[in-house]
Amino acid sequence: MVPIVFAVAADPLGTGLVASLARPGGNVTGLSVLFTDLAGKRLEYFREVAPNVHRLAVMANVASPSATLEMREVQAIARTFGLELTASEIRRPEDIAPAFEAFKDRVDALYVCSDPLMVTNRTRVSTLALVQHLPTMHGIREHVEAGGLMSYGPNFPDLWRRSADFVDKVLHGTKPADIPVEQPTKFDLVINLTTAKALGLTIPPTLLARADEVIE
Repeated sequence: MVPIVFAVAADPLGTGLVASLARPGGNVTGLSVLFTDLAGKRLEYFREVAPNVHRLAVMANVASPSATLEMREVQAIARTFGLELTASEIRRPEDIAPAFEAFKDRVDALYVCSDPLMVTNRTRVSTLALVQHLPTMHGIREHVEAGGLMSYGPNFPDLWRRSADFVDKVLHGTKPADIPVEQPTKFDLVINLTTAKALGLTIPPTLLARADEVIE
C-alpha cells in the first residue's frame, strides 16, 4: 500500500482513519488538529466575550464525520454550561441561508464546526451572522478574517512544517503504522475587534492580552 501522511486531520481516531494514535496501523499517519477536543476550550473563551449568551446554535456539515463529532461534543459541553442549544445541520451551500432563517430570533450566538464546506462559505456565514447580530466562534482563523468574531485552534503552518518530518521518516523506511499520530503544540486565539464593535461587544482586556492575533 502507498504510505499516506496527513498534515491535518480533524479527528483521525474518532473517524476511523487510524486504529489508535500511538500505533496507527495500516498505511496512514500524520497530525491531528483536535477540533473535537478543543470544543470545550472554544466555548470557555466564547463565554468570556459573551457571558449573557443563553441560546446557542451550532452549525455543522453533517456529511462530514469530523464535523458531526464536533457538533456532538459542543452539544454535550453546552449542556454543562446550562446553554439552550439549537443544532443546525448543513449538507450543501444552499442550506446555509435557510438555516439562518430557521433559527432567526431563537438564538443569541453561533458556533460553527469547521470543515471544507464551511470554510469555503465562510464569508456567507459571517455576513448572515452579522445581519442577525450573532457573535460567532470558529476553529479556523480564516473565518475571523472573513468577519467572524473569534477562533481558537491549531496553528496550521506549524502542522504543515511538522508533517515534513513524517514524510522524511517514511522515505527513510519507517512504516506509517509504526509512527504515532502527533497533536498540535501551537494554538492561535484570533479575535476580530471590528466585528466585536459591530456587535456591541467589549472584549475583556485579559482575553485580548492572550490573543495571538487581533484583527482591527
